[in-house]
Amino acid sequence: MQLSRSGLCCMAEEYVNAEDLAVARSLYALIRDEVVPGTGVDVAAFWRSLAGIVRTFAPRNRVLLERRDALQVKIDDWHRRHRNQPHDPQAYRQFLEEIGYLQPAG
Repeated sequence: MQLSRSGLCCMAEEYVNAEDLAVARSLYALIRDEVVPGTGVDVAAFWRSLAGIVRTFAPRNRVLLERRDALQVKIDDWHRRHRNQPHDPQAYRQFLEEIGYLQPAG
């Protein structure tokens, strides 16, 4: 499991293993040195709890990310097909509802 995979930084980040989570060394140090002290929470218990949360929600999160990717492909395709055409908000909204991107309120 990966906790930090943003790829937003151009510098290579070192990772440490915390309860089978690959955690950026800088985040690990922040939690250990600045977040946890004074809370009464043991650092190892923090990482154990976080790992449990990640294990619990990772499968559902994976499904949601796959759904997001599928929707994005449809949205990108719609924009390619409607390139150089005036924007039609009503048609676009209808399309988003048809693909399940927009849901009825409530």
